[in-house]
Amino acid sequence: MAQTPRKQVTVKKTTTAVKAVASQPLGGAAAKGPGGKAPRKSVAGTAGKGPRKSTGGGARQGQAAQSASRKTHRFRPGTVALREIRHYQKSTDLLLRRLPFARLVREIATEFFEDEDGQGVGLRWQSSALLALQEATEAYLVHLFEDSNLCALHAKRVTIMQRDMQLVRRIRGDFM
Repeated sequence: MAQTPRKQVTVKKTTTAVKAVASQPLGGAAAKGPGGKAPRKSVAGTAGKGPRKSTGGGARQGQAAQSASRKTHRFRPGTVALREIRHYQKSTDLLLRRLPFARLVREIATEFFEDEDGQGVGLRWQSSALLALQEATEAYLVHLFEDSNLCALHAKRVTIMQRDMQLVRRIRGDFM
């Protein structure tokens, strides 16, 4: 086992007495007091003095100016986007929130099924039916974005535009 380095202590003279402290090893079980902490060493002339009391203020002026001038960390453009792409390609969970999607489906369904008075017919939906509809919708949208990205790359761009999606839907024959 390697020995710990020893601290060199010099003899300090005071007006009342000469205090000499022997060389002690740094750290180790013998140097630690109860609770595993090293006891506080007093220097000649400061015996009995504790730490200075706080004035009750927050951060000091130097620290406030330093933290205000410090910039927040920012990744380069595209780094976070690539990280998000990897994250979403690994996951299999749905990307749209379930409740807003269900409200949208119910709203569209009531527009289709109205009685002669213009009142919506009360339709009931199974949760599994809404879930299947959401899975199919997200699969369609992901495929649409993939093909739109190919159109943008073909135009030597990296940004998907509305005209890319319109071209993809026209080539597919998706007319509404």
